[in-house]
Amino acid sequence: VQLQASGGGSVQAGGSLRLSCAASGRTLSNYAMGWFRQAPGKEREFVAAIAGRNTGTTNYAHSVEDRFTISRDNAKNTVILQMNSLKPEDTAVYYCAAAESVWSGPSAVSGEYSDWGQGTLVTVSN
Repeated sequence: VQLQASGGGSVQAGGSLRLSCAASGRTLSNYAMGWFRQAPGKEREFVAAIAGRNTGTTNYAHSVEDRFTISRDNAKNTVILQMNSLKPEDTAVYYCAAAESVWSGPSAVSGEYSDWGQGTLVTVSN
């Protein structure tokens, strides 16, 4: 599967961005999908995930759980990350990822995901 992440950009603190992850070669609704991010000089970290098989179960990192929302647009074979109340510490390259197995849940573990998009840069300034 090929994943294409988009929607990154530069915003001021308190602003919003909407990231999209479009797929070709696989029906995303069958698989758990995750968003991860990597800030300069830091390791990649989990942001949010949504379960597959249309269960709708979600999982969020504590740092974003009241501000970010992950969802699906099955008609467009796309996963969305709506990011509100952005903070400078949210600055990072954001990656979407698809789980290897249809039985995977909304895992925070990067090893559960077999396919990754190229990343989209989000910059939040004061």
